Amino acid sequence: MITERVDFLVIGSGVAGLRAAFEAAEAGQVFVITKDTLKESSTEYAQGGVAVALCDEDTIGIHFEDTIKAGDGLCVDEAVRTLVNEGPERIMELISWGAEFDKSDSRLIFTLEAAHSRRRILHAHGDSTGKEIERVLIKKAMSMPQIKKYSFAYFLDLIVIDGQCHGAYMLRDGQVTAVLAGATILATGGAGQVFSRTTNPLVATGDGLAAAYRAGAVMSDMEFVQFHPTSLYASGAPQFLISEALRGEGAVIRNIHKERFMGLYHPDAELATRDVVARAIVSEMVRTKSHHVYLDITHLDKEFIKTRFPMIYKTCLKYDIDITTELIPVSPAAHYMMGGVRTDIDGRTTIKGLFAAGEVACTGVHGANRLASNSLLEGLVFGARAGKTAVNEWDATKDMGPELRLNIAEQGRIENPDEVRSTIRRVMWEKAGIIRSAESLNEALEVFTSLRHVTELTYLSRYENEIKNILQTAELIVKSALERKTSIGAHYRSD
Repeated sequence: MITERVDFLVIGSGVAGLRAAFEAAEAGQVFVITKDTLKESSTEYAQGGVAVALCDEDTIGIHFEDTIKAGDGLCVDEAVRTLVNEGPERIMELISWGAEFDKSDSRLIFTLEAAHSRRRILHAHGDSTGKEIERVLIKKAMSMPQIKKYSFAYFLDLIVIDGQCHGAYMLRDGQVTAVLAGATILATGGAGQVFSRTTNPLVATGDGLAAAYRAGAVMSDMEFVQFHPTSLYASGAPQFLISEALRGEGAVIRNIHKERFMGLYHPDAELATRDVVARAIVSEMVRTKSHHVYLDITHLDKEFIKTRFPMIYKTCLKYDIDITTELIPVSPAAHYMMGGVRTDIDGRTTIKGLFAAGEVACTGVHGANRLASNSLLEGLVFGARAGKTAVNEWDATKDMGPELRLNIAEQGRIENPDEVRSTIRRVMWEKAGIIRSAESLNEALEVFTSLRHVTELTYLSRYENEIKNILQTAELIVKSALERKTSIGAHYRSD
């Protein structure tokens, strides 16, 4: 086994990981490992924008209240206060690094999204905000010689001995490497691939969540999975996110009979919180015996639609849907983890030397339901804080020593891996999705128990390790959902 040593190890190259790496690079050498290309993360696919109280009609206090309200009473006040207070500074910092948010003349343009009481959503190139932020962060990372990037390096497991994290194992070119680090920052993103319908990229397989759990970290709120109400539902098309910003600009939702129905489910109609809209769509699909509903933006000016939502317009056109003249078939899909590895507001986990930020972490900032467009801000704010804390608590003189015991689980193969993966994802969608019950959750648990052998080995292929992590993350979600016997936010129990 190859062994490498570094001051700081950052696992993940999305907004939280890169922002943390910048802080760590001020103090020492940083390795950023990512299992695909540097830019392949959920950050790149974030369309709607980033929420921040910078508009004249907005205040930090109003952003705080909107976030608390969306979280359905379960937000951690200190985390939300940190997010909204430090958010403006992080965004202005991005702009100083070259981020090009959309403007009218010289003034930033702010738009509205569901559950926001003010226009506070910044966007870039219409509907490519995440891609623009990722571009700026990668460019800055490339300019910092202290940061070394490892692409196509698969994160296997954390190295934890006697309650302290000493780095991680990674799999690269078929070879296992132990990367020993003075401080390790987990920023691996979410786990949308646990479900058969998801807006998340293929890399979102819960690797950091499962590995942290195996290492003994405390996990929180794993039952709170946000389902985005509107992902594209078309033959041969991917489950492409149709941004909430369309509804913010006036799009309406219609059932299979072309009738508006959201007003029957909530007074805020299309601008209700995501959990409410997703459940209303599911209820309407059941009532009308259909597999989708429609998003209608045809009443808006054609040129405005093309300019405001260029990526959505072009993507739908590839599947013969002209959103300026036709209704968009949509249905809900798994989108974001509100729960994760428990941390404080400075990124500390319950394992010494291990920090976490972004979607893999749970500070309590989202409560039971994330306010739209708070995720990119979360990555920036808490990524920076985790990086700073790692620097402050890093002991540069500490010698990990050659006697460090390095071992990973026995290696093996998964029989019929495609079938196992498909089974887990289908069961999660059908039994532990938008609407759950003790009966359905226990049925899911039975299936996962029969597959438990998959989690007992380590594999020398990324694909098989991802299946292992999908299974362990799925089981964590189901067990947490069984424990919370009331319905709140994104966790809805029909019983």
